[in-house]
Amino acid sequence: MILEHADIRIDPANAADFEVAIVHGLNSVIAKAQGYCGHKVNRSLESPGRYILTIFWATLEDHTVGFRQSPAFTEWRSIVGPFFLQPPVVEHMELVNQAD
Repeated sequence: MILEHADIRIDPANAADFEVAIVHGLNSVIAKAQGYCGHKVNRSLESPGRYILTIFWATLEDHTVGFRQSPAFTEWRSIVGPFFLQPPVVEHMELVNQAD
């Protein structure tokens, strides 16, 4: 499993609208992508306007090729992109250990 971490910065004054938009985009666009395995969105307590989006993908290519090179990526960015103060910093990780 591949974890996509996106460090997103928005204007804190738009937080409520952004949270509605990101949930809508995740459920209506990303959740339908091939290889999508789940997601979580975390809001920073210390840095207002900072969010960490983690999307779980079956393979790296499911994100980098299957999703990023599809029309769905443009649809996703049209939903959440207007909130971004700067392009998100995205990094891919492999899960080493997890406790529930």
